[in-house]
Amino acid sequence: QVQLVESGGGLVQDGDSLRLSCAASGRTFSIYAMGWFRQAPGKAREFVAAINWNGASTNYADSVKGRFTISRDNAKNTVYLQMNGLKPEDTAVYYCAASYDNTWRCLRGAPNCYNYWGQGTQVTVSS
Repeated sequence: QVQLVESGGGLVQDGDSLRLSCAASGRTFSIYAMGWFRQAPGKAREFVAAINWNGASTNYADSVKGRFTISRDNAKNTVYLQMNGLKPEDTAVYYCAASYDNTWRCLRGAPNCYNYWGQGTQVTVSS
């Protein structure tokens, strides 16, 4: 069992940066692949980025590639999402999620891979 708590969301302007954090409880954080997903009002949840258990492999949605960076610190049980060059279309609730499965299928963001989810943090980008 693991509990995930996101933080770092807020209201920013077009072009600004934010760093989201996701703190995990439990001593087995380092075995999980971690993902970030987002859901905008009226839209389905979508994959943003994922990282494998040791940080050696990452994957990004095309819409954020080159702007967002996922990283993790296993000593701190925390995964991060650095978001640069934010756009109004990035406005959404951002969720982190943990998966026992570190395969590429899960790093691509298959939602049924992910066993645990956080409660989400709101990111709003004004134009």
